[in-house]
Amino acid sequence: MKIFSWIIKDTTIDFLKGRKIGYVISALLIAASIASIAIKGFNYGIDFSGGVLIDVTSKNGPVNVDAIRDELSSLKLDELTLQSVGDSNDKLMIRAQANNADEESQRVAVNQIKEILGKDFTFDRIESVGPQVGEELKLDGILASVFACLAISLYVGIRFEWRFALGALIGLFHDIFITVGLLSMFHFEFSLTTIAAILTLAGYSVNDTVVTYDRIRENLQKFRKMPQYDLLNKSINDIFSRTILTSITTLLASLALLIFGGDALRSFAFVITVGVVVGTYSSIFVSVPVLNFFDLHKAMEEKDENPFGNV
Repeated sequence: MKIFSWIIKDTTIDFLKGRKIGYVISALLIAASIASIAIKGFNYGIDFSGGVLIDVTSKNGPVNVDAIRDELSSLKLDELTLQSVGDSNDKLMIRAQANNADEESQRVAVNQIKEILGKDFTFDRIESVGPQVGEELKLDGILASVFACLAISLYVGIRFEWRFALGALIGLFHDIFITVGLLSMFHFEFSLTTIAAILTLAGYSVNDTVVTYDRIRENLQKFRKMPQYDLLNKSINDIFSRTILTSITTLLASLALLIFGGDALRSFAFVITVGVVVGTYSSIFVSVPVLNFFDLHKAMEEKDENPFGNV
């Protein structure tokens, strides 16, 4: 890491020169996300859609998914999804929903599935969520995400001023929206664990942006005569080594979870992995370029004259 830090230290890259290309890339990703969400929607987990989730392991080696699906189809459930899990193909994840979708119907469905599978399988996990509880959890998850983003923006607005808060908010929603869009595109499960990952991503994204904004504020005080375009580029270059090292470290950990963490952590790890890449990109090519639309020297002078004007 020290060698890598030495290679990229004291950079003089003109990052703002690529801001228009960044706008195009962001616009395309957001458009693709909107299209995917509108057409494909989300693969809601049992937390939000309701139903039963059963993990089983075959005692006789690899399972024949098609044969088991044919057996379970006699139950005439409203929804039935089977997925082989693991490299050995001896594990199976069954997701089902009874026609009435109430708790009693779900319990009956679980017992029927157990009866059909018989003693050839061990039942590793059985989860059941009613549709009403699922809708409540979905609403609570959305509200938690929205309030977290607004609270973060309020913090940035108080610590810096409203122009910085606007840039942080744009970058934050940019990261979350694209990541959520990619969840839809690749049909990853959207569950409470995914909401936790999105909130984690929000914290990571704004932390990266705040570090950059902090250096911009320092340079605004130090180089009052420097043209704003040059000052923003200098600020990004000042912390570029730190940004890349932090991103790579986090990315290695999230990739390890994505590859080796299993199905339970796959959606969480995917959100963090994509979020690190998109968040690093947006802090340089989205959040900072937004500031270039304002006269920051004048804004900071006004804040020095009235330090409590934004509180």
